[in-house]
Amino acid sequence: MKKLLIKCGMLLVSGMLMLGSGLNAEAAEKTIRDGIYIGPVEVGGMTTAEAEQAVEEYVQSLSQKSITLEAANEGQVQVTAADLGITWTNKEIVEEAAQMGQQGNVIVRYKMMKDLQHDNVRYDLEFAYDVNAINTILTEQCVGFDSEAVDAGLTREEGAFVVQEGQKGYRLDVEHSIDAVNDYLTQEWDYADTAIQLVVNEEEPKGNGQDLAQVKDVLGSFTTSFSSSGKSRSANVTNGCNLINGITLYPGEEFSTLEAITPFTEANGYHMAASYLNGKVVDSLGGGICQVSTTLYNAVLLAELEVTQRYNHSMIVAYVDPSADAAIAESAGKDFKFVNNTDAPIYVEGIIENKKITVNIYGKETRPENREVIYESEVTSRTPPGQDVIYVDAGRPIGYIAKESAHVGYKARLWKVVKENGEVVERTQINSSTYKMTPRYATVGVATSDPNAYNEIMAAIGTSSIDHVQNVIAILTAPPAPAEQ
Repeated sequence: MKKLLIKCGMLLVSGMLMLGSGLNAEAAEKTIRDGIYIGPVEVGGMTTAEAEQAVEEYVQSLSQKSITLEAANEGQVQVTAADLGITWTNKEIVEEAAQMGQQGNVIVRYKMMKDLQHDNVRYDLEFAYDVNAINTILTEQCVGFDSEAVDAGLTREEGAFVVQEGQKGYRLDVEHSIDAVNDYLTQEWDYADTAIQLVVNEEEPKGNGQDLAQVKDVLGSFTTSFSSSGKSRSANVTNGCNLINGITLYPGEEFSTLEAITPFTEANGYHMAASYLNGKVVDSLGGGICQVSTTLYNAVLLAELEVTQRYNHSMIVAYVDPSADAAIAESAGKDFKFVNNTDAPIYVEGIIENKKITVNIYGKETRPENREVIYESEVTSRTPPGQDVIYVDAGRPIGYIAKESAHVGYKARLWKVVKENGEVVERTQINSSTYKMTPRYATVGVATSDPNAYNEIMAAIGTSSIDHVQNVIAILTAPPAPAEQ
């Protein structure tokens, strides 16, 4: 029996030595043991170069997998893993796989080989993605599904208010969506076609029927006339009135007249009409729009809302008292803004009737019935127009004259006067305004073949009197008297 055991032991050692010799031979060839996987790729029997190539081919197949990015409002964008910049990041595992069962002494390697015959060894693949590529896809393709929240609002139909329900808004959270895409693909993806829900923030609309039911009282109302305006200016006033009509403003919200009525284009309903520019009257798209902002300004004052921005005109206007105007000038950044400083929504109504514009501001009246608010204009100084200014136009004949009216210069201020039970309890200055003085301007034609007529018109121009120039023009252009019989 003892001889038999010694003989068996010698055979086992001999077998292990032979196995060790075989293991060393395979290690020299850098061949990966059977039963080893990198991801789902079986690399047993491959060299490291062959294994890396096999895994690369697998990664390439993954790059074409479809990934659907689900955005707001059921919006979807379909991309591939390649579009998201997939890359294989732990290539060192090929070398680790090659070393499996080929390190340690003969007994250790023999044991590892036996283990591989019963249980496979799998190395996990690790991937990374291009954050910039994900960001570009989200901002260029997914943000388009965003929608602004639509606040509940009011319309006025046949003298009664009708509530328009609001709608939720949806906005893609790009920063957190990048994280969501990257985390899913690096930690949860099963390498099949998949869909990823992006991070979308909901925006609740402001207001509801209960809030808007408070809007029933006229807080302020003001009317101005444009009866002397021509067709184009009248059309601009009407268009501007329509653009501010129906505005609902919630507590704390600021209203910009300029934002509401621009752009000043024909497509937005505007025409060429007279307006002020650098102390002169010129035609521009939207000329006359300041009458809309001025009418709104006075209604806002009567409603005692908070005015946050207001500019006077460069020259005096005729449709309101000095310092009661509110100019709009897009190029100069002039705007009229106000804030709803009440505890309830307000509604702006614009009405055009018989060449008059009326602005009514509705809301919830909380002021006592015995309170009365009026506004008084005070002119503190007047500057009469200076000497007439006459320009010569040698390209036009004698008889041509184009005139611009003079404007008196003013300094003025507006006072808010509060009465209770008919007695003045408060008097506050609201604003101060300075209006330019401008003389009368005239452009006079002097072209003629008659030297005497030329001398006479030039002499008249030299007097700097537009009235005298007109008299001379009348004489020079009068028809000849009929010959006597």
